[in-house]
Amino acid sequence: MVPASFLVDMGIWELFVLAVGLSMDAFAVSVCKGLAIGHPSVKGSVLTGMWFGFFQALMPLVGYFVGLQLSSLIHTIDHWVAFVLLAIIGISMIAESRSAKEEDESPSLSIRAMFPLAVATSIDALASGIALAAVEGNIWWAVSFIGIITFSLSAIGVRLGAAAGSRYKAKAELAGGVILILIGAKILIEHLADGL
Repeated sequence: MVPASFLVDMGIWELFVLAVGLSMDAFAVSVCKGLAIGHPSVKGSVLTGMWFGFFQALMPLVGYFVGLQLSSLIHTIDHWVAFVLLAIIGISMIAESRSAKEEDESPSLSIRAMFPLAVATSIDALASGIALAAVEGNIWWAVSFIGIITFSLSAIGVRLGAAAGSRYKAKAELAGGVILILIGAKILIEHLADGL
């Protein structure tokens, strides 16, 4: 059960939407990884999910604590910071979704292959953690939820990639980008409305 304190500014539905939006990069790469592997085992799907889920949970946590350190400096503009960061991430994901460049994924699930991918796909989540510092709530529930959603979607992505190829990559990135922009806009509108 999610503690009531978490629901002060961001409800469970909004957190779910945020988690899905953030996980789209990892999902897209997982689809490509599944395509490269061809016939992934359950262990391969779980391992991919663990890599992406762990880093997608870790990065917002790091960003959150950085955001807390800066909160006294940015308190009056925190809603603008959240909006701008999420909008930048979203626009970047939309731009990537429209790129014609196809990623050449290695079928390897070694540390050398997975670590850079896990870090690269979770950099956006670092910025979102800074944005989360502007929203009251339980960060531990938030990052756990983000990690679980990313784990699940990444494990599924490997299977989808093996079954259907990379046709969902662009759509996943586009959807994730739009979702993050909408969440940022909602935070901004709510804060501006409170000031009226």
